[in-house]
Amino acid sequence: MFDKKLCIMIADDEAKIVKALKDFFKANGFHVLGAADGAEALDIFYENNTKIDIILLDVMMPFVDGFSVLREIRETSLVPVIMLTAKGEEYDQIKGFQCGADDYIPKPFSISLLLARVEAVLKRAGKGKNDEIAVGDMRINVMGRSLYISDLRVELTPKEFDLIHYLILNKNMALSREQILNSVWGYDFEGDVRTVDTHVKQLRNKLGPYAACIKTVHKVGYQFELPGGAR
Repeated sequence: MFDKKLCIMIADDEAKIVKALKDFFKANGFHVLGAADGAEALDIFYENNTKIDIILLDVMMPFVDGFSVLREIRETSLVPVIMLTAKGEEYDQIKGFQCGADDYIPKPFSISLLLARVEAVLKRAGKGKNDEIAVGDMRINVMGRSLYISDLRVELTPKEFDLIHYLILNKNMALSREQILNSVWGYDFEGDVRTVDTHVKQLRNKLGPYAACIKTVHKVGYQFELPGGAR
């Protein structure tokens, strides 16, 4: 049985992308359903159409392409659909929207940016998550991509914001550097895990009294622990 978590279906024939997206969206509180081709995507949709809140749909898939899948879904459902494709030409984007897509994201893409687009589409559909996360007197405005401590805005780079957002969403969990790298920088990032250490150091320097919440987990990575009394 599904609980109150949002459910996302990911349909893509590239196993590496599906695994990365599954891990990422599960870590961000979603139920995830996966399909490896267009025919399987339709089967899963018909079995779970009342439970699925949003679909990530690749265009170039075996058996049934993404445009055809979308057209069939639109015959019975207005579930939000974001098209994923290596084809970024304007014609393909227009075709996607004409078939009923809610958004269109060319590959390669940042997984953190994809999450922001998913949240924006869900919000327009009236299914969005809370726009604000509070930890003591530290507040994260998700849609505004901003962080405040005692009502004072903390200036963060885009990646620093993605990092603190990801750590807080997975609070009290020991996260490996590889997990953080894949989730915040994306599956196609070509750098190494030292990038995570550098950004954690920069982030700690900006978080003031909350710097100590980012704990180093020996031989693993990092963990965000709530300060005493915070929920």
